[in-house]
Amino acid sequence: MKPTLLVLAAGMGSRYGGLKQIDPMGPSGETILDYSVFDALRSGFGKVVFIIRPDFEKDFRERVAARFANKVEVDFAFQTLDRLPSGFTLPAGREKPWGTTHAILCAREQVRTPFAVINADDFYGSDSYAVLGKDLSAMDASTTDYSMVGFTLKNTLSDHGTVARGVCRTDPHGRLTDIRELTKIARMGTGAEHRGDDGAVVSLTGEEPVSMNMWGFAPSVFPLLDQEFRAFLTAKGSELKSECYIPITVGSLIRESKVSCRVLRTHSAWFGITYREDKPMVQASIRSLVASGDFPHSLWA
Repeated sequence: MKPTLLVLAAGMGSRYGGLKQIDPMGPSGETILDYSVFDALRSGFGKVVFIIRPDFEKDFRERVAARFANKVEVDFAFQTLDRLPSGFTLPAGREKPWGTTHAILCAREQVRTPFAVINADDFYGSDSYAVLGKDLSAMDASTTDYSMVGFTLKNTLSDHGTVARGVCRTDPHGRLTDIRELTKIARMGTGAEHRGDDGAVVSLTGEEPVSMNMWGFAPSVFPLLDQEFRAFLTAKGSELKSECYIPITVGSLIRESKVSCRVLRTHSAWFGITYREDKPMVQASIRSLVASGDFPHSLWA
């Protein structure tokens, strides 16, 4: 069966002020999400599942999914604060989402094949989908040997400020051993550096593989994520702002020897809008890709 594309879009309202603020980036009004779906389809994916908030559904169906609903099977999963495992309750005053591990768990009923996980507002590039699509097409549904697309750090930096990246460490076989979350990485000449709040400096070459939340999983991951999310809720479920992030969850599963994860390298340049000033660069990059023939002028014509 063809792999599934799982799109994390539940947080787009809080980040953009609602779906009406998803900006057109392509020459025919395409959003970054349009390019993600287009790349996934030509890389062999057969279904797209959007994880959204229930109050997004009408707008999302009409203004986003309608563009390509006749090109691919589309389904929806809903992330709500009170969708918790048995034995756990929503703490009074909690308004912040539970994080990306919880979001993926909310789609377990909609996914039956190996699947990719992406952020709705990140442009990952054609090669990254081709690499991950090939890997997922050969992945057994019961395996616990998963994958992650590792982008080259220098291809993910902003010229307008610092960025947060998960810097990966791998063993000699290219398997993930650790992800170090560095939250203030700045471009420095041909390399980069991170300055922590304590003043400590981490020098980086710019060639390091980093996680941009582009993962490849089999359905076997769902019970494992459920276990980890339950452990998170036991430890931090009464807190109002703690979130259970998928890189941290995968890292925990690797340390517990419950899963392994291959880092798939790509030459694609990731881009997104971390700062307002990044938008012209994103639009110019897409225009360049259209001009070079990577994408048609109108994706869904």
